[in-house]
Amino acid sequence: MKAHLMYPQADFDLDRQPPLHADDLVQDLALDSLFDAMAGDDKFLRQVASCALLTAFDSTQEVVGHRQAVLRDCLANQALVRDLYQLALDVLGLEKNVYLSFMTKYPSSIMHRSLKLLHLQIDLLRRLRRMADEQAGRFASDGFGKLFGLIREEISDQYFAELNAHFEQLKLRKGFLVSARLGPLNRGIDYCLRRYPKPRGNWLQRLVQKKPESYVYEIAERDETGATALAELQDRGANEVANALAQAAEHITSFFEMLRTELAFYIGCLNLRERLSELRCEIGFPEVGPAGQYQQAFEGLYDICLALNMRRQVVGNDLAGEGRRLFVITGANQGGKSTFLRSIGLAQLMLQCGLFVPARRLRANLCDGLYTHYKREEDASMRRGKLDEELARMSEIVDHLSPRSILLCNESFAATNEREGSEIARQVVRALAEAGVKTFFVTHLHDFAESLYREPPEGSLFLRAERRDDGGRTFRIVEGEPLATAFGTDLYTQVFGEPA
Repeated sequence: MKAHLMYPQADFDLDRQPPLHADDLVQDLALDSLFDAMAGDDKFLRQVASCALLTAFDSTQEVVGHRQAVLRDCLANQALVRDLYQLALDVLGLEKNVYLSFMTKYPSSIMHRSLKLLHLQIDLLRRLRRMADEQAGRFASDGFGKLFGLIREEISDQYFAELNAHFEQLKLRKGFLVSARLGPLNRGIDYCLRRYPKPRGNWLQRLVQKKPESYVYEIAERDETGATALAELQDRGANEVANALAQAAEHITSFFEMLRTELAFYIGCLNLRERLSELRCEIGFPEVGPAGQYQQAFEGLYDICLALNMRRQVVGNDLAGEGRRLFVITGANQGGKSTFLRSIGLAQLMLQCGLFVPARRLRANLCDGLYTHYKREEDASMRRGKLDEELARMSEIVDHLSPRSILLCNESFAATNEREGSEIARQVVRALAEAGVKTFFVTHLHDFAESLYREPPEGSLFLRAERRDDGGRTFRIVEGEPLATAFGTDLYTQVFGEPA
């Protein structure tokens, strides 16, 4: 059986390797805060959340729509989904309750252990079947519809009846009945555990009828060698049955492992929703366009990690950027430019994996890769200067970019003087614009921003951090031409006071 809650026709691969630039994404977008909110103290939930967010760059509109529908069901039936997740945990915890001795290498021990495990699993399968029968009508998504339909089909009443019949036979109340035949050198081969034949006739006929001829060999009570030989014969006869039972138990376990893994993503989403509800932060399900289109419009988009860390609502921003592929963001220091850039990256990752987004409304296209080029601290090994390191990192990023990628740049090439930094940034950004890469560029390089504003590449939009006349910051990003100042004197005044 397959869960198919993450993909319509595929399993979620928890062992999938993240992209090479995953560490940069985690650092630059402060993703640890998001992972912590989704996982709490559960390491497994954190692992699933990390994998889902960082490996979702192959998502399609179908996959995102499938997950959004499942997530809507989860939000509408939170208690039931958490019960289903706990049921999966209970099944996976059964093996710890089954005694694992050093004798498990023997087929007869494996058979008895697997039989006991199956007995425990069947009780939980009945709970799962009752949940599917009673609660399926409360779920509207294809994901849950197919899951509950599969449960009712595969775990039917006939299935339970057959299992009970097998269990009765495998209790072996009359002992082991093993058949074999002679092989080369008169050695026993083809050992097989058999059912006892059903008695013929009524009890009176069985009482008076002549018993079939048989040969009996009795082992003395203290014959340890004979007892060992008999146990070996039992193990040979029980080998195929033990394998079948172990595979049956493993099949059930593997289904619940996959169910737990896929439900873990949605449990993380529910945990995140609870945290945001406590902070009274808005969320919405985004409209998703295919990769390659230039869609970028939102209302009330905020930095979710900032809100989680500050434990309160933060300022959101609006943007109408349909058809734009180059966004140049300038303006006052401490005006919210980096926060705005981070909110774009976080929303893109959440959109890609089918999550809700931190905005009242958002429309954006999918991408095949999200890259960040943020300034770094000085190289402690002194092998590279800051500009050298920036250029090397940009070169590596460019090698992996495609016209369907998104690049976030924060104060790139500011490690040299204004003229040189502007020229480098100008050449890089124009080349990216010509290649069709959607780029968001936060900069204080006025020469660079002003030259682009005078001769803007196709699809450009210039944004600026808003500043009030009294120097106060609104932390909103609005459309506006680049200014020759970043209003650093405002910060000087805050720290040192008005000059004499």
